[in-house]
Amino acid sequence: MGVTTYDMEVETAVPAAKLYQSFILDGDTLFPKVAPQAMKSVEILEGDGGAGTIKLITFGEGSQFKSVKHKIDEVDKDNLSYSYSIIEGDILVDPLESISYHIKLVPTDQGGCILKHQSIYTCKGDVKIAEEDIKKGKEKAQGLFKAIEAYLLAN
Repeated sequence: MGVTTYDMEVETAVPAAKLYQSFILDGDTLFPKVAPQAMKSVEILEGDGGAGTIKLITFGEGSQFKSVKHKIDEVDKDNLSYSYSIIEGDILVDPLESISYHIKLVPTDQGGCILKHQSIYTCKGDVKIAEEDIKKGKEKAQGLFKAIEAYLLAN
């Protein structure tokens, strides 16, 4: 099984607690509001928002994908971390078997925080994800984060 791990860090002036509340806990309503071209809607199919919850994310017209289901693996408010896995959807095309994401917010001395984001792509066989594909995904994720960041700084 081929595994590719990608780590990304983004520094922001948004305080860690505010970003966690908005980006993680209230993201189901915030993302479609701020970036409807990327994310049209989020629906909880099962669970209460904690670990084990399954969500259906329907992407906006600006996305190459239609929808995904993801399962929340961990919500740790005390340590400002959150993990989830894609369990179904058109993003899981061959050779992808699964994708897991781990997010951690680390407060900075300046009052903002660093968002640490790790993506783990598991492929069938010994196949690995191409660096170019990872770069495209990173650029889209950064664009979405910047839209959310701008919204939070303005409000």
